[in-house]
Amino acid sequence: MVRSTRAAATAVRTRDMPKRAVRIKAEAVSSKVKQEAESTGQSTARTTTRKRAAPKVEDGTPKKIKLEDESLSSPKKSPSKKSTPADLKDKKLKAYAQYANSSPFPDFAHPTPEECKLAHKILSSLHGERKRPETTVAPTSRAGCGDSPSVLDALVRTILSQNTSDTNSTRAKQSMDKVYGRSDKWDAIVKGGQAKLQEAIKCGGLSVVKSKVIIGLLEQVHARYGRYSLDHLHAASSGDAMTEMLSFQGVGPKTASCVLLFCLRRESFAVDTHVWRITGLLGWRPAKASRDETHQHLDARIPDEDKYGLHILLVSHGKRCDECKAGGKNLGKCELRKAFRKGKLEGEAGSDVKQEEGVKIEQEV
Repeated sequence: MVRSTRAAATAVRTRDMPKRAVRIKAEAVSSKVKQEAESTGQSTARTTTRKRAAPKVEDGTPKKIKLEDESLSSPKKSPSKKSTPADLKDKKLKAYAQYANSSPFPDFAHPTPEECKLAHKILSSLHGERKRPETTVAPTSRAGCGDSPSVLDALVRTILSQNTSDTNSTRAKQSMDKVYGRSDKWDAIVKGGQAKLQEAIKCGGLSVVKSKVIIGLLEQVHARYGRYSLDHLHAASSGDAMTEMLSFQGVGPKTASCVLLFCLRRESFAVDTHVWRITGLLGWRPAKASRDETHQHLDARIPDEDKYGLHILLVSHGKRCDECKAGGKNLGKCELRKAFRKGKLEGEAGSDVKQEEGVKIEQEV
């Protein structure tokens, strides 16, 4: 009887063992999960604490950290507003007015009047003296640069002469006259459109840009005055004439200065590529001065009586002198460069002339 009772108890324990084992195992797993959860929670808390705690810099001031979500949620900067023609015109006129009667480099002492006289004398001996003619006549054999009694014609001729040879600009002008009749057929040019003008002047180079500038200039003049003429500038002061020419989109300081010098017969020192290059060699401008800055600087420093002749002679010298033309090498034979080398007159002469870097037409502003 006793043996039977023990056997029954053993059977019950044996039957219940899998259930207890499962319960024990489940409790163990639950305990492990709880421990891992607590461990993870502590780690997360530490991580959160590290994120939110502002690090200290040496002076003890909290240093702000930019979080990724801040950068993602921050609005993007709006693109800069494109300048309008009116904005560009205002900028151009302000730049001119700022140094209309003074140099942008007041501490740059060259050229002195004596240096200008010496250069004028040397260049005259090399290429012949240049004096302004008593009357201005529009030539038919060449385009010229401002060579016309008509201010509008002088502007168009000067635009055609930009960044090309005299031969090419003359071809363009003669082709233009052949297509339209003569140089004062401005209405026919405008009505013919840009494509027709572009085809007419393509032999002169940069016809796409130049045709656009010329058509635009004619349209602006007619819209402002109701006629194709700017001859009222003959009676204007030099400053007013310069300002009005610069107010037209496509006319820059070099073009306006040429018209002022040759057409309006005023004292203005125009700076083209040859003048800019050689005055750099002579040390007459800061090395990093732009062409517009060079015009303002030299116009303020060169005596009026030397401006006409010196401009023409520097252009001639820049085309003819093997040492001073673009890409020329200093061989020590150029009389102008020898006179201005260090030891006689301070300057930057002595270095080789750099080849012109590309083609740059005046800004269409």
